[in-house]
Amino acid sequence: MKSANPTQANTKKGGAPVGGFRKESNLELAKLVDSKVRVKCLGGRELVGTLRGYDDLVNLVVDDCDEFLRDENDLTRITNQKRNLGLVVIRGTQVSLVSPNDGTEEISNPFVAEGDD
Repeated sequence: MKSANPTQANTKKGGAPVGGFRKESNLELAKLVDSKVRVKCLGGRELVGTLRGYDDLVNLVVDDCDEFLRDENDLTRITNQKRNLGLVVIRGTQVSLVSPNDGTEEISNPFVAEGDD
């Protein structure tokens, strides 16, 4: 006997959907297309450029892209020095943060004691 509820009929044991059911993405990258964005990647790279496109896997196409260079003495610190990369594709597996570049500012870390910087 088949279930009247199609979502129950098409689920695996753990409740995961099978077939044509898909969870809707909660990313709102569409409103950032054609605007300046800052992308932080796994491994510490930071990029700034104009978001031209993206897909469901968060692969990004960024134009006029600049990469912020790291401090030679402390590789965990990002400097204000940049190198121009031009048009790049950033794999979604490497993206950890996408944010608008305008309207953001860096603040001091409230958890670091004075003099630890």
